[in-house]
Amino acid sequence: MGRRRKYPLISLVLLTFILGLTLLSLWILFPKDYFRLPEATKLRDKEWDYMLHSLSYLSIEDVQQNYEKEKLLKDGHNENQRPEEDFIHCQMETCFNFNRCRDNFKVYVYSVESAVPTSPTYEKILNVITSSPYYTKDPGQACLFVLSIDTLDRDELSRDFVRNVPSRLQKAPFWNNGENHIIFNLYAGTWPLYNETELGFKVGKAILAKASMSVEHFRPNFDISLPLFHGTHVEKGEDLGLGVSNEFPSYKQHLISFKGKRYVYGIGSETRNSVYHLHNKKDVIMVTTCKHGKNWKEMKDDRCDTDNAEYEKYDYETLLLNSTFCLVPRGRRVGSFRFLEALKAGCIPVLVANGWILPFSEVIDWKAATIMGDERTLLQTLDVVRSISNLEIFTLRQQTQVIWNQYLASMEKIIYTTFEIIRDRVERHTWRDKNLWNSVPGALSFDLDYADDIKRFPFHHDGDVGLLPNFTAVIYVESGINGLKSSTLGSYSNSLLFRQVRNAAKSQYISKILIIWDSLRPIPKVWPDVKVPLTIKRSSSKSVSQRFVTSDEIETDAVKFLSITYSN
Repeated sequence: MGRRRKYPLISLVLLTFILGLTLLSLWILFPKDYFRLPEATKLRDKEWDYMLHSLSYLSIEDVQQNYEKEKLLKDGHNENQRPEEDFIHCQMETCFNFNRCRDNFKVYVYSVESAVPTSPTYEKILNVITSSPYYTKDPGQACLFVLSIDTLDRDELSRDFVRNVPSRLQKAPFWNNGENHIIFNLYAGTWPLYNETELGFKVGKAILAKASMSVEHFRPNFDISLPLFHGTHVEKGEDLGLGVSNEFPSYKQHLISFKGKRYVYGIGSETRNSVYHLHNKKDVIMVTTCKHGKNWKEMKDDRCDTDNAEYEKYDYETLLLNSTFCLVPRGRRVGSFRFLEALKAGCIPVLVANGWILPFSEVIDWKAATIMGDERTLLQTLDVVRSISNLEIFTLRQQTQVIWNQYLASMEKIIYTTFEIIRDRVERHTWRDKNLWNSVPGALSFDLDYADDIKRFPFHHDGDVGLLPNFTAVIYVESGINGLKSSTLGSYSNSLLFRQVRNAAKSQYISKILIIWDSLRPIPKVWPDVKVPLTIKRSSSKSVSQRFVTSDEIETDAVKFLSITYSN
């Protein structure tokens, strides 16, 4: 009986020994990862077990992605920040090919793919570019390249969000990691953080022309900060500013105002939730509403109903036109539409958006048209604006109209300003300083194609053709608005015309005096006795351009032009 009990025990030992040898052989013959779950081959056993139990509601793929993201974060990487190799320190000298712009400043637009959706706003931008003097159909002549891929709205929850942009960029024939490309963007990031670096693709060497840019992610002398504008913004031409009154001092109904959304939670809520402290229902109007979004009723706080009722008492457009200052706090993103709306209305913007790179600040002096506030000292804003003199207010308001009319009044002006800023960087011999940008008529009024090369000057001559070294005085005589033929002409002897002739003749460098007569008055029969030839030529038409059609009479390189207007 005792021997029978030994056989099962011996058999169990033998089976255990054989099984152990088999496992050892398999362990030696095959790699260790062979015995792990295929989806977890990159995970350590302890981390895999922990994540699989704590995140059991996710799929295997989700768990794997979460692990990889956490590993990148542990290693010091953030998927929302552009890494070193993505050219976060780009400058024109390091990331831009100046050789492409050696002959001219032209812009090439990629062909639009019918299968790729394009928003109406981006279509307008492309239309502005392709109908502009910058546009070229030849990529070989291009200095800049513009994508046909709509990159304006990179909010994944938006209907205008274009997917698969990275793969589309790789197919772009001239992409070359973004070199000499410019990318336009108005919205980046999505709820709840609205991270401005979340574009869904790598910018690389491309110039980023973007709204709501903060100082943390702005590449100076490379990126360009754009104003945030509506899709209904005028496409071409100009929508002139409304602050046309030159009354001084100017008394508006309200000193400062604000009407807009407030957020009871999340980013951008701090300042807007505090403006009600400034509201006095008289010269300071600060009204907000939390009645926006699908779930506003579930998220509303104790003040919502009161705020909503006060909000409905005021019209937004009326407030803009009847306020001296307009508060411009940040929204979910650092920039807001209110900035352009205030400028157009001639309402001086009081900026409360710390870290915001203002639009076109590379060339525009915003201190001359805005008041720089601080989110941390919001309640001191009234003290600041009340301390500003009437003369300063008048000057600030005038400058809002100068900047709006010259650079912001249409999409065309915004795009042209963007290109001209880049052009100033590239063609440094024709660079325009801030004085020119910030005064009338502004930088866009100067066509550099006629001034950046001596060969393009209309009176330039190659070689020695016997031109006289002195100058010719051209005096253009015209009738004024009420210029009619007068029955009593009076004497010309002491007239402004004759004094100009005598004074011009006194110069030791003058060679000739040319009179272009475009007046209804008769030409004098007797002229002052001068030492140089005096020629009178009647204008062949009433066009003001006739003053320049005198090349046959001019024999000198230099010309001094004078103009005299006679009324009846």
